[in-house]
Amino acid sequence: MALQEFAPITALLVISLAVALLILFISRIFGPQRPSLRKSAPYESGVKPIGPGTRRLPVQFYLVAVLFILFDIEVIFFLPWAVIFRELALYGLVTMGIFTLVLTIGLVYEWKSGALEWE
Repeated sequence: MALQEFAPITALLVISLAVALLILFISRIFGPQRPSLRKSAPYESGVKPIGPGTRRLPVQFYLVAVLFILFDIEVIFFLPWAVIFRELALYGLVTMGIFTLVLTIGLVYEWKSGALEWE
């Protein structure tokens, strides 16, 4: 009985996956494929590039990206809580307060450890 409720979601997932694969397949068959050295060269706003096309980036970029995604996902939990806030009453308030406190402690720790500083 409960699996029937997920049938539309499953159908949508299957159809969207099939359409995506079909588009990739059709573009591979009918799309222009004329690779050349000029096309594969890195593009630098019309200026001839200096150095290699791929460079090593500092770990700081990845760290900030991961922190952004982490906090972004955690903040998403605030929306469902806000929608049913009145039903949760005091328990919901205390639980979200603890959640917010943990987030704040994590942010302060990252700030103090220098994870958000640029060199």
